[in-house]
Amino acid sequence: MMTRPGFTSDQCLKCNICTAACPVAAVTDLFPGPKAVGPQAERFRHPELPMPDESVSYCSGCGTCTRVCPHGVAVAETNIQAKARLVEEKHAPLRDQFLSRPDLLGMFLSPVAPLANVMLNATSVRWVLDKTIGISPGAALPPFTRVSLRKREAARCMKQPPDPKPGKRRVAYFHGCSTNYYEPELGQQAIAVLERLGCQVILPPQVCCGLPLQSNGLFDAAREKGRKNVSGLLPFAEQGIPIVGTSSSCMLELKHEYHAVLGLEGDDLAIVSHLCYDMFEFLLLELNDALRHVHLTPINASALYHPPCQLRNHGVGMPALGILRRIPGLNVQLSDAMCCGVAGTYGAKSEKYDIARAVGKGLFDQLKASGVDFVISDTETCRWWIEKHTGLRVVHPIEVLAGAMGLGEFRVKSGGY
Repeated sequence: MMTRPGFTSDQCLKCNICTAACPVAAVTDLFPGPKAVGPQAERFRHPELPMPDESVSYCSGCGTCTRVCPHGVAVAETNIQAKARLVEEKHAPLRDQFLSRPDLLGMFLSPVAPLANVMLNATSVRWVLDKTIGISPGAALPPFTRVSLRKREAARCMKQPPDPKPGKRRVAYFHGCSTNYYEPELGQQAIAVLERLGCQVILPPQVCCGLPLQSNGLFDAAREKGRKNVSGLLPFAEQGIPIVGTSSSCMLELKHEYHAVLGLEGDDLAIVSHLCYDMFEFLLLELNDALRHVHLTPINASALYHPPCQLRNHGVGMPALGILRRIPGLNVQLSDAMCCGVAGTYGAKSEKYDIARAVGKGLFDQLKASGVDFVISDTETCRWWIEKHTGLRVVHPIEVLAGAMGLGEFRVKSGGY
């Protein structure tokens, strides 16, 4: 098994701390827990025999089990690899093939974005998708935009690192599919913040990070995405240019999952992954002095910050929370929930939708009781899911920071609970 180096299923103590912490096992008997389907079941799996237990398919891949394991067992990674075995044996359904390719969906549907958005929000279309391929009517599907980030910022798209501008620090921005095709304004705000802090921002060659493919057990396709990204980013990393992203899930894939889950190896990957940063991790570690000298205008509002599972798995704490709390007038509460429930494409699937909602209920209840004006979260699928199920505005922390820096008006929308 290609687990995290140095840690194997044999080191599991059967303490069940992972099961106690698992958000999915807490709400459904269909999933007996990460220990049972992971380290324990792994001892009975043989590469030449069928998978003995299909309940591992109900693992959401949130990573909580790996984080809480006192003995360092890579429980989540083991479970994700076991799910891929199931896909090899039974083949991925059309639904999973569809959900795992947000880059192709964006490429083909962005030119007809207004029509695509109307169609995907039509009750009749949602009913058909549910009955034919198993996409839940309650799935939080994002709207397409007609002009992608890369088209808006075409002058920044470069295959090789440009010469540094005097007094500027070069930064390669990994925007991911969601920002490129669904939230290009977020990418433009991220670029504006980095530039205000003295950076020269470049858009390097990149494709989908591959996480949706990996989550749906399509490892070969995910590995191909990984190899293409490493190849495209390597010229920048070799010159010591940091690779910064606003999607915590994308950056976790580059930092950790390519090696620990997909089994990719080599010096090129090591060079690239070593220079990958989540956006607020980079701001706090590398640009904190510059940020402290920027005037932040007040945002008189209350917000709840929900750190996604993917961010927690980075092991960098909650850097956005500390920076957001510097903004005058902004009262930021911290989410009590370990997981919002969506887990990427997990909550979009008809058979898993109710489970995902049940996992997110604690967060939804906290939001109802809090009376906050809006919600903040670092990962796109979490934002779309929380907004869909609460009616509250949910934004990336860079949008709030950009507003406080005077890089565009930040409007606090009312609604929801």
